[in-house]
Amino acid sequence: MWEYTLWNFLPKNLFEQFRRIANFYFLIIFLVQVTVDTPTSPVTSGLPLFFVITVTAIKQGYEDWLRHRADNEVNKSTVNIIENAKRVKKECEKIKVGDVVEVQADETFPCDLILLSSCTSDGTCYVTTASLDGESNCKTHYAVRDTIALCTAESIDTLRAAIECEQPQPDLYKFVGRINIYSNSLEAVARSLGPENLLLKGATLKSTRKIYGVAVYTGMETKMALNYQGKSQKRSAVEKSINTFLIVYLFILLTKAAVCTTLKYVWQSYPYNDEPWYNQKTQKERETLKVLKMFTDFLSFMVLFNFIIPVSMYVTVEMQKFLGSFFISWDKDFYDEEIKEGALVNTSDLNEELGQVDYVFTDKTGTLTENSMEFIECCIDGHKYNGVTEEVDGLSRTDGPLTHFDKADKNKEELFLRALCLCHTVEIKTNDAVDGATESTELTYVSSSPDEIALVKGAKKYGFTFLGTRNDCMRVENQRKEIEEYELLHTLNFDPVRRRMSVIVKDQKGDIYLFCKGADSAIFPRIQIPEPESTKLRNAIDSTKQHVERSAMNGYRTLGVAFKNIAPDDYERINRQLIEAKMALQDREEKMEEVLDDIETNMNLIGATAVEDKLQDQAAETIEALHAAGLKVWVLTGDKMETAKSTCYACRLFQTSTELLELTTKTIKECERKDRLHELLIEYRKKLLREFPKSTKRNCKKRAWTDQEYGLIIDGATLSLILNSSQECGSSNYKSIFLQICMKCTAVLCCRMAPLQKAQIVRMVKNLKGSPITLSIGDGANDVSMILESHVGIGIKGKEGRQAARNSDYSVPKFKHLKKLLLAHGHLYYVRIAHLVQYFFYKNLCFILPQFLYQFFCGFSQQPLYDAAYLTMYNICFTSLPILAYSLLEQHINIDTLTSDPRLYMNISGNAMLQLGPFLYWTFLAAFEGTVFFFGTYFLFQTSSLEDNGTVYGNWTFGTIVFTVLVFTVTLKLALDTRFWTWINHFVIWGSLAFYVFFSFFWGGIIWPFLKQQRMYFVFAQMLSSVSTWLAIVFLIFISLFPEILLIVLKTVRRRSARNLNLELPMLLSYKHIDSGYS
Repeated sequence: MWEYTLWNFLPKNLFEQFRRIANFYFLIIFLVQVTVDTPTSPVTSGLPLFFVITVTAIKQGYEDWLRHRADNEVNKSTVNIIENAKRVKKECEKIKVGDVVEVQADETFPCDLILLSSCTSDGTCYVTTASLDGESNCKTHYAVRDTIALCTAESIDTLRAAIECEQPQPDLYKFVGRINIYSNSLEAVARSLGPENLLLKGATLKSTRKIYGVAVYTGMETKMALNYQGKSQKRSAVEKSINTFLIVYLFILLTKAAVCTTLKYVWQSYPYNDEPWYNQKTQKERETLKVLKMFTDFLSFMVLFNFIIPVSMYVTVEMQKFLGSFFISWDKDFYDEEIKEGALVNTSDLNEELGQVDYVFTDKTGTLTENSMEFIECCIDGHKYNGVTEEVDGLSRTDGPLTHFDKADKNKEELFLRALCLCHTVEIKTNDAVDGATESTELTYVSSSPDEIALVKGAKKYGFTFLGTRNDCMRVENQRKEIEEYELLHTLNFDPVRRRMSVIVKDQKGDIYLFCKGADSAIFPRIQIPEPESTKLRNAIDSTKQHVERSAMNGYRTLGVAFKNIAPDDYERINRQLIEAKMALQDREEKMEEVLDDIETNMNLIGATAVEDKLQDQAAETIEALHAAGLKVWVLTGDKMETAKSTCYACRLFQTSTELLELTTKTIKECERKDRLHELLIEYRKKLLREFPKSTKRNCKKRAWTDQEYGLIIDGATLSLILNSSQECGSSNYKSIFLQICMKCTAVLCCRMAPLQKAQIVRMVKNLKGSPITLSIGDGANDVSMILESHVGIGIKGKEGRQAARNSDYSVPKFKHLKKLLLAHGHLYYVRIAHLVQYFFYKNLCFILPQFLYQFFCGFSQQPLYDAAYLTMYNICFTSLPILAYSLLEQHINIDTLTSDPRLYMNISGNAMLQLGPFLYWTFLAAFEGTVFFFGTYFLFQTSSLEDNGTVYGNWTFGTIVFTVLVFTVTLKLALDTRFWTWINHFVIWGSLAFYVFFSFFWGGIIWPFLKQQRMYFVFAQMLSSVSTWLAIVFLIFISLFPEILLIVLKTVRRRSARNLNLELPMLLSYKHIDSGYS
């Protein structure tokens, strides 16, 4: 999506750039120099401004041109359109709604299409949506059964139909419509259309030779176009500090101009100063109003001192961020061999924010865990099973809770395995149809959910093999190698609200079954309550519940499995209700929800499954390192509490010594929930206040070394109670008490979270007093909301798609990469850019202060101290490259040290390098050095002649000596600050000094025809011919840098003495019993 056209680029881009305060300020200064008689040429501010505007415009124009080119490649590409039973080539941008499009294998869909038919007999096709949501797995789409046979250009041309659908909307996974097909009969045949019939623009056709589809949304109405949105502008803490510093320096500038204007008129209050005999006023000057003259003088002083505001800093900061982001992309430690990808930077504006994080919010599944599911065990009718079966006719049973039963009934076992083989949306990825059961061992299962594949593979391990779906018939090979066929009547897809999915199938005998699987909280309440005398059935249900709880405590993901028989009469009613709901164009989702809620009731529990999601490599070590760095880690997950708690212990978020505080539906009774919640909140707050009476932001991070650690567990239902309580006056303080508890806990686990609740938690912490910096990391679409809400969003390139990675500021392959990203890259980026900002203000104050002091010795006549060429090139050429190289390459601490000792991260937390203390240090240092430059040179000029031949130096020589000392001092100051020297640092530092000397000789060695006054002619060369000048320059540079040299010596001595004393920081309690590599 491009932003500019050829005609609006210049005005629109200029408008966008001059919205920046610094650019607008320099534009005003430039206009003042043009319109008012000022002491300096308009070139001195116009050229740097032109440079900044041009560089930014070229960058933005180039990026937009790339977008134009990419759009044209798509829009001008040709596709086949069926017109009058013939294939016609047409450009993508000319496709109209209603056109029938033919798409070949491995081609992308040019617009949003309704699938009419494909080369397969059942009208299905496989699609990958990697360019939309990053999911590389194949998804199956279906044609309505009335158009399946229309698989040639001639037959498709005979179709007469009308499609009704909803207005274009951006949700990729929702679509509501219906197709009315007209045949020779008077009655039109109506079929419902849903997301399974819609082929999205940008998706790619796979494993299918060709399809025919009709265009429903084109151009800017496609879902892909509607999903385009610019990244929300996130501002880093450094940017806010820059704006604060700008205001301070603007105040200094205004103060200097006001002081000089006032003193000028005090000076001119004496007649011999106001109009000396050698400089008589003109008649026009005498008639000018004094107020107007004072105002123009004030503006002239503003222009003279305007270089205290560093406009070129913005360009340097942008270049530093843009170029610096490549170091993350190039880092080989972030490269993952499994997916053959490394880290990706989606925005470079937040590099330094990685070094300022206070809170980390992480998803569990796919982030802390692998999201690589393996079927571990199951429970059938209250009996626990695991391991590979040794008998053909049954499962092996281990340590079941019902010891008086040998194992479950054979029919129950087979029913359970059939349920696993039938209740899913798994497809078989093959180029050709599967022709026999003998090929079943070579089958490749594909699904959007790794859980489903694990369950189907688990059933296969126990002798029941899913062979695929053909002509709406699901084929299963049982333990006796017999092929069973089930007609698939309806698939009731999974959704996060129901948290379950079902299928309705008919077997070869004509019996109709509903099979349902889902979260235990969604299945158990819908189980048919057994009669009081059915002791065996009650025991089976209780045993299954116990199995689910134990499996969850072991860290396994659990699902309940149920079924029910449906009588033919009931099915007729259910079928009618489903068709009516699916055909509805208005409120289809609500109507479907009502129907499904009615269908999925009074089911019979068969059993439960346990699937293991392994912990990611080095997840525990990473969380330990984050804790050691003073960061608070919160886990936000949709999983059940037991599973999430077990994972938190495994990844060392909770330690065995951590005391857990629970705010869940288990600890809050159903009756009088709010009263019990209030009691618990008060109780927990009192306990924590006793433990930590007072804790500031700084010692809050360090207390865990000596005090008891606390962890908090809360679920979604309780969180809703807390967040919604503010509407009731009696419970208005729930939220504040909850936040007080959270802030004093080392770690927090939020389970059973909806995506919106994840974002609410992040927003709640963001708004805490002190505005802590938040970071969210996740891998799935349900994590996008919290990723967008936090200050820094990081996406994992995981198995749940790439939506999180696409919407993030940074994306990495694994959770373990967060450690180096924050502790090394974040630390260094912050130190570099903080030094860059302080250095820019420092060198510009050094630059302008002598100019201000000079006014006291020239009658406040606005006489410039420096030549216009020096004014123009100081920030652009003489001092720009050294600081840019420093801000890209500096490593004040080795990267390995930063990652191995996470506590170093605390040294820069809280924007430490851009606080008032460091700012005042740099400001006073600049004031000291600027004073030394000026008065050192002034005392040198107390001798009227600096040469043996009696030649007297003038004011331009005076200014050039000051400027020379200035350039060498600020450059050597940066050299003293550099700890990590490369050939690039040497080249730009010594090269900049050499360039200054060369330029000064060159500028003063030629009579320039375009200059009215040749005031710098031979000044520099003559200046350096004096030994006194040489000695003065060297001496003044040494005096200026002496405080800095003294400070470095003292720091070095202190560091060595500390090393000799073998001082060590206290370790976190979590390190006491864990060999983590940090102790």
